[in-house]
Order: sequence, then C-alpha cells, then structure tokens
Amino acid sequence: MSARVGYIYRDNAFYADRITGELKSKYFLVLAAPHRGDIVARLLTSRYADQRPETPPCFHGDPYAGFYLGVLGAPLGTKSWLDLRPMNDLDRWDFAKHEEAGRLKEIMALPIEKLRAAMECAAGADDTTRAQGKSILDSLAAL
Repeated sequence: MSARVGYIYRDNAFYADRITGELKSKYFLVLAAPHRGDIVARLLTSRYADQRPETPPCFHGDPYAGFYLGVLGAPLGTKSWLDLRPMNDLDRWDFAKHEEAGRLKEIMALPIEKLRAAMECAAGADDTTRAQGKSILDSLAAL
C-alpha cells in the first residue's frame, strides 16, 4: 500500500518516552502524497483542549495553531485538532516499509468537506513550508 491523502494513520513507534524509553504512538493525517516526493502530514492532538478554539475551526494564532476536527470516533474518542506546527515530511519508502511491517496502520478517512477545509487551513499555516503548501494545494485540487 501507500499513503492515501485524507486518511488518518497511527504510528505505533512515533517517539520514545523520555523516562521509560517505551515506544509511544501518534496519529497523523496525510495531506499530500505526490507520486514523486515525500508525504506531507500533520499530527493530531487532543492536548490543551481548553486553550484551543473550536470556532472557527481554522486557527493560525498563538498559543496553538490548529484545525478543529471534532470527535472523530473510535479510537479517537475525544476532541481532536490537526496540529499546524512544523512536521518533517515523511519519506515515502520508509512509510511503505513501516506500513508493511505493521508499525503504521490506516485508521479512518476524514470526511471530504472536513478534509478540504483542513487542507486549506494547513496550506496557509505559518509553519507550512512553501513546498509543503504547494503540495497540499495540488492534492486539494486533485480531490
């Protein structure tokens, strides 16, 4: 398989706990997956919900730029935001290798209208590079 735009994935070994060293999982949304080039994604978060706006869903200000996704359903049973802070692009070959090994798992597709709005918001975020923004907007146009 390969990364699919608009799908949320879980990475079962995204980072190591600083104290225990235990590998921890994170969820992310694929915003662009060009045939050639790296995959553009952003993490999902439910942290600091009391400091993140829900309306309007697209928020580029401080302290936490994000796009409000709502409660998406199991396994994402709490309010979630697309975190618009910088994230390195994902290497397409590593993505395929990790997916094949079971480290990455496709969880769900984001509803198309929510996806379109999230992509527009992410493309215009301060921490989105020019190349990432172009890739996101190209993917948006192809939907």
